[in-house]
Amino acid sequence: MKLTFPAFAGRIAFSALAALIGAIFALPLIWFIFAPFNARAELGVAIPDPWTLSNFMTVFQNNFAMQALWNSLIQSIGGVVLVGAAATLAAYALSRSSIPGKGAVTYILLLFSSVVSGSAAMVPIFLIVSAMGLIDSHLAVILTFAGGLLPTAMFILRDFIDSIPKSYEESAMVGGASPVQAFFDVALPVIRPGIVVVVVWAFVNIWGSFLIPFILLRSDKLMPASVAIYSFYSEAGTPTVTLLAAYSLIYSLPVIILYLFVSWKFGFRFFGGIKA
Repeated sequence: MKLTFPAFAGRIAFSALAALIGAIFALPLIWFIFAPFNARAELGVAIPDPWTLSNFMTVFQNNFAMQALWNSLIQSIGGVVLVGAAATLAAYALSRSSIPGKGAVTYILLLFSSVVSGSAAMVPIFLIVSAMGLIDSHLAVILTFAGGLLPTAMFILRDFIDSIPKSYEESAMVGGASPVQAFFDVALPVIRPGIVVVVVWAFVNIWGSFLIPFILLRSDKLMPASVAIYSFYSEAGTPTVTLLAAYSLIYSLPVIILYLFVSWKFGFRFFGGIKA
């Protein structure tokens, strides 16, 4: 079918608008990728001339900033393990049990969890953590993140587990398997993609969080990278753009690596593909 001139002109206009919007979003990203290799990193200069690694060398010599990356890794992995394990067990129990009102309980937990990790809840969270004697510790940050992320993780996994027929575990138990064996040997391999969704989501949330560790931690040696990145600002609040860009690129690498690993391992096929 031949296109009329108005339709053709409309497609051209739409393509031009889409290209313009894409360029607006792409240019800052291109600058962000190349700025760490630029000695000056001016806003009007995208391609470095000349190329240099001096910004990275300066960042690597900043012990506070490099220790902060390790702290972020500890807090993120600790929170991911706790959220992933607890959410899997809790979601499986809610999905397979016949508790009256379990759906309402899940939605209520999800509703209240929306403010647990926000600024509105930081005062009671601080008081609770202080009463437990956990102020200025990785454990305080990990537990706080777990409390905030767990209800949503349970909600995601419960819907995923609901799509798996109970006949899978029942068949295993008829064959002599215990309920625990049926869970670990039958259900867990099937729901693994759903767990990966929760793991990636929790890791990104914890890795990029600023407020919780900033309030609960006191020692510089425990601060995560999301807080340490402000060490590349002057006392007047002016950023050292070259060093800030280099550290930001390093800071983003773990999330990118996790994304690529999950994409390679699972291909982002985050579904069970099971029909009753």
